[in-house]
Amino acid sequence: MTALEGIGGKIRKRREELGLKQADIASALQLTAQAVSKWERGENAPDITLLGQLCRILGVSVDWLLGLYEENKDVFEATVLVSGVRGFARKAAAMPPADVAAWANGFFYHLTEAALKHGGVPVKQIGDGMLCFFSGARHGDRAVAAARRAVETGMDSMTVALARGEIYLGSLGHPDYTQPDIMGSTVNVAFLLLAADGALADGSRAGEAEVDGSVITATSDVVESLEKKAPFAGPYKRNISLLGRDVAVYEIRV
Repeated sequence: MTALEGIGGKIRKRREELGLKQADIASALQLTAQAVSKWERGENAPDITLLGQLCRILGVSVDWLLGLYEENKDVFEATVLVSGVRGFARKAAAMPPADVAAWANGFFYHLTEAALKHGGVPVKQIGDGMLCFFSGARHGDRAVAAARRAVETGMDSMTVALARGEIYLGSLGHPDYTQPDIMGSTVNVAFLLLAADGALADGSRAGEAEVDGSVITATSDVVESLEKKAPFAGPYKRNISLLGRDVAVYEIRV
């Protein structure tokens, strides 16, 4: 049983114990009953921003729903997607804060829609960056499809990095402000690869040609797992100093 199926089974069991219909949960969360049905079948997971409200309706804790008290249920294999926007800090410095927020909301909308369409779980936005993960069947293929869709429908200065491996999903932070989050070396590799690609796209990596337009890169683990091969170039070696080693990556073409 996958992690998503485990979460879906808990949602269904608790809903039935409370005598609620899928339509009742959907109405409370302003969603469709089909969305709740997909959760319960383990096809995808509730958006991370809905977990608190969903758990309040079900009368359970987020930790219980995510299985944090069950051995190894909080660690599972996934493809992590992180994104950024080239030149964001420079452009944002010359804009009023409200305009920066409106601009960011525009590209976050496209990213989130792309992730949700392919069964991703958005985790959080930080500055110009977004973090999400894909798990379950063909999660690498779905992550690549989401990245390509985001670039196609978004802007031409987006950088996206994909990494595959085990991640930890759980509640982090002070008990009064805890939020679900993901951690682990896979997440670290994705962020470090994004930083390396952002520097390359800005032409600030010595000895390498400047990249024009959007960049999607993926570790070899992601590319080798794909059932539907996307057009790509590589592999290239990226020296990520904080890891102390080279990482083989591919550039995925849109």
